[in-house]
Amino acid sequence: MSSRPVRPWQIAVDLDPAGDLPLFVQIAHAVSADIRRGRLRPGDPLPGSRRLADDLGVHRNTVLAAFRELESEGWIDSARARGTFVSPTLPEPTPRRAGQALRTGVPARPAFDLAPGPDGYFPIPRTPGLLVLPGGVPDLHLVPAASLARAYRRALARPDLLGYGDPRGLVDLRRALADMLAATRGLACGEDDLIVTRGSQMALSLVARALLRPGDVVAVEDPGYRPAWEALRLAGARLVPIATDASGLDVDALAALLEREPVRAVYTTPHHQYPTTVTLAAGRRLQLLALARAHRMAILEDDYDHEFHYEGRPVLPLASGDAAGSVVYVGTLSKVLAPGLRIGYCVAPQPLLERVVAVRSFTDLNGDRTLEAAVAELLTSGEVGRHIRRARRTYLARRDALLAALATRLAGVLRIAPPSGGMALWARTHGVDPSAWARAAQARGVAFQVGKQFSFESRPLPYVRLGFAGLDERGLTEAVRRMTLALADLRKS
Repeated sequence: MSSRPVRPWQIAVDLDPAGDLPLFVQIAHAVSADIRRGRLRPGDPLPGSRRLADDLGVHRNTVLAAFRELESEGWIDSARARGTFVSPTLPEPTPRRAGQALRTGVPARPAFDLAPGPDGYFPIPRTPGLLVLPGGVPDLHLVPAASLARAYRRALARPDLLGYGDPRGLVDLRRALADMLAATRGLACGEDDLIVTRGSQMALSLVARALLRPGDVVAVEDPGYRPAWEALRLAGARLVPIATDASGLDVDALAALLEREPVRAVYTTPHHQYPTTVTLAAGRRLQLLALARAHRMAILEDDYDHEFHYEGRPVLPLASGDAAGSVVYVGTLSKVLAPGLRIGYCVAPQPLLERVVAVRSFTDLNGDRTLEAAVAELLTSGEVGRHIRRARRTYLARRDALLAALATRLAGVLRIAPPSGGMALWARTHGVDPSAWARAAQARGVAFQVGKQFSFESRPLPYVRLGFAGLDERGLTEAVRRMTLALADLRKS
């Protein structure tokens, strides 16, 4: 289906009746200039001669003369009963020197200096036929889309939701989230203790800007989640990596850092450490809370996939045992429902939360109130809870299917400790360069992440991360087959 507008845009022309050029030439020059700079593209429809004459306040014959001029130069094509369109094959506008590029659209470079900035984070593109094994991405086919659509239609019928609203988020959704967090995670919070954001990444960014001063030290897990690191850096933080092991964050190493210099905050993923999926050990959890109290350090707890725990009971968040007000708790519905819905939240002590809300009010004013109302309805009706239970069973079966396929085909290459929760495997490689394997795998039609992507200093790590939630059992088996073929290709080269 064409993305061209059904009706043409208005053509803006500043006409000078007292100028040296006739009006029809001025119109022709303005239209050809819009085509050269990319405002009008090949195939775009132009307004009819009567409408353009009315818009410009000139006689229709003047517009017709301009169109004849443009058509004779090859800029436009006219067809009876169809209209007038920008020509699909444009003429050379002016003679150019050899090697000089035609400049159209927005200038390629600014006329001012830019400070250093981040490169940006973009997920693996979904090209046709490519099997993607990204960690942390749910199966969008499982989303209760019909229920969400009905709830969204009901929300659209409420005119009050289409105006500006509370930057904390719709009270219905805040109340529903607070009830969910109290029931499933032991957080004693109410609707006024949290803010709804466009995903957990926005929550982290707002917290960073509300909490940090330029130069503040923030400890982060290594390996860890790079988008969170960059959100902290953009707020002026100086990041210090802390190693992780089979018990999660090395809290002793954090304690040693605190003895050397003040640490404003620590960013951690204690439930399912990102990317290794290990759970922070009970003793370390208590030690971390004690360190935070003693050193007046904030704990930024990112509980990004709490719902998907398969072995035993989920571990309660650090925030559930925080009586001192050290923990800022961030969560999301991106893994529960869909990342494109952009529903995240943050629970924090009131003074910090007020600052977060203030920052949000100057950043985004408020979220998508219609969507928030629809999601609140799904939460209070129990639809989200039922969906989580279905998805948990499905993802457990997929985890086991991927483990079985890897054990059959790649047992000598990958060593894996089956994760008790999460949506991905963290597998140690033996006898193969993960990055080279990933490149060969892409050529075979399967994509996965490698350890280097999660290293604080981007150093090579002998690991790959294989997400299992987004593909069914057949797709996972085929992905492993392609990984095996790619490994054979690599060994032949």
